[in-house]
Amino acid sequence: PQLMKNLVTILIGETGSGKSTQIPQFLMNALEKNIAVTQPRRVAAMNLALRVAEECGCHVGEEVGFSVRFNNVTSRRTKLRYITDGMLLREMMIDPKLTKYSTVIVDEAHERTILTDVMLGFLKGLLIERNKGKAKADFRVIVMSATLDAEKFSKFFSNAPILFVEGKMFPVQRYYLEKAADDIIDAVVKSVVQINQGEQTGDILCFLPGQEDIDKAVEILRNIAPELPREAPLIVPMPLYAALPPQQQMKIFIKTKPRQRKVIISTNIAETSVTVPGIKYVVDSGLRKVKVWRHQLGLSTLLTVPISKASATQRAGRAGRESAGKCFRLYKETDYLKLSDTTEPEILRSEIISPVLMLKKLGVDDILSWHWLENPGQESLVSSLQQLYALGALDNSGNITDLGEKMVILPVAPHLASVLVKAQEYNTLDQVIDIVSCLSVDNLLLTPPSEKRDEINAMRLDVCSLGSQYGDLIMLKELYDIYNTIKEPSERKKWCKEMAASYKGFKNVNRIHKQIKEYMNMLEGDSSGTKKEEDPKGELGNFDTTLNVELILKSFLKGFILNTAIGMPDRSYRTVTSGNLISVHPSSLLFGSKKDAIMYIEFVYTVKGYARNVSAIKLEWLQEVAPQLLSAKVSTTNY
Repeated sequence: PQLMKNLVTILIGETGSGKSTQIPQFLMNALEKNIAVTQPRRVAAMNLALRVAEECGCHVGEEVGFSVRFNNVTSRRTKLRYITDGMLLREMMIDPKLTKYSTVIVDEAHERTILTDVMLGFLKGLLIERNKGKAKADFRVIVMSATLDAEKFSKFFSNAPILFVEGKMFPVQRYYLEKAADDIIDAVVKSVVQINQGEQTGDILCFLPGQEDIDKAVEILRNIAPELPREAPLIVPMPLYAALPPQQQMKIFIKTKPRQRKVIISTNIAETSVTVPGIKYVVDSGLRKVKVWRHQLGLSTLLTVPISKASATQRAGRAGRESAGKCFRLYKETDYLKLSDTTEPEILRSEIISPVLMLKKLGVDDILSWHWLENPGQESLVSSLQQLYALGALDNSGNITDLGEKMVILPVAPHLASVLVKAQEYNTLDQVIDIVSCLSVDNLLLTPPSEKRDEINAMRLDVCSLGSQYGDLIMLKELYDIYNTIKEPSERKKWCKEMAASYKGFKNVNRIHKQIKEYMNMLEGDSSGTKKEEDPKGELGNFDTTLNVELILKSFLKGFILNTAIGMPDRSYRTVTSGNLISVHPSSLLFGSKKDAIMYIEFVYTVKGYARNVSAIKLEWLQEVAPQLLSAKVSTTNY
């Protein structure tokens, strides 16, 4: 009744209180219109929909469904939809008033992802708009959070009431190291072995910062498990991170055989989003990986940083869901006391080009003073506006262009969206969709171990005749084509193993290709009156059999014109915008070769600046696509 009375309710509930599964079901019975429950992570949206559908006695996609990027399992009957923040924002771009929903439940709001923050801003405006002059509430919002960010959310929504939901928590004993661990992977492996020897029952959940660390730890545990004393259970290690295919993520919920012990090694994805039954012990590295955007450099850096006290509490709480548990913190107690109280909102350290484009789409002129839950700051906002202008998404007055209108609807980052629209003009759309779909799958091409790198690179060079000449984007297209010509699944798996590629990843590429194609057809339907740009050389030919490399790469230049560098006589490269030195990453097919100019999809900084996903381009293409760049030598800070 409380929830039905208020337009906005802030609901604080401990993890395990059932707030994500039970409250939507109560509302489902009380309301006629649809309900959306937003999740920051795809895994959580899919898992919760499966669980709630089971409780409602229906199949997923009937009354209860989910909608995540590149995977929509809903139907006309769907009344309760678990949906990622990004997908709800996309729905808002097509239907700004969210007319099909009576209620939006923002779950896991404490994670403070960019998209959650932006969505809360939109919902604040929508509450006023949809309920204006109505006697009975037409639209309500429930903000659910696991930790005490309640005051901030309440103030943002004009002092909305705060409700607390008790969770059933068992006591968890916490243990610390006397001196800091030198090698965190080694410390996790040793802790798992000790717990396994000393405790008879209960599964183990370990937190490590990133995928690479997790894969290493899983491999070590797999190798040593059969060698350990037989009186202890057999360790069954399982990885968990966002880039893992959904089928593999689901394995963590399968019960192990008697005398076996599940050891899940996860990123902070298992902190709040995913609840695994049977966990009695938590091993916490105290670390997480974050992407930090540097405006001055115009690039993202991936850093490993300490977690907050709030995160440490969430992680420990995972051990006390079903019975008393233990948490082993792989850091000193004095270091715990030095941690910040809460996790810094993502919006303060990330690129916000996508949200800014969404604001422009919804007609927000004064972006600097829009109702941000956390203002990202002038520098960040101006940088985003300049990038959108450079992409052609905004005009000279800062209004959204026709190109921007198309870009905002596509389920890919704005840079890739502008590439797709350009490819449509050039008549190379299908081939560019293939490459964009490959780029949309994390870890499609695996990083081979250093001892095998030369051998695998040589094999890739051998099968990709155009890729060896033009670089990694064309290589992705050639590998994808070869994969699709192999019809037998076992042969496909074998070929993927040889090429150090992900078989499941390529299956995902096919699914993503289909979705992007549907979006592009929808856009083409909207603008069917527009005239396609002529191919300057009249050489388009039959695209099913021949690749027009030049037009493919020119399409990508449209979105990545700022990510270009010119070859120097000493084989080094200097970026076009700022003249900084950049090296081709060893994982690239173009590593070690000399080109006049290159374009890269991402920039990573480790010991020095590396270009990844590199393509060879011609200097005259730069002049053709962006003459202002070469003539004015514009610095990145001007964008």
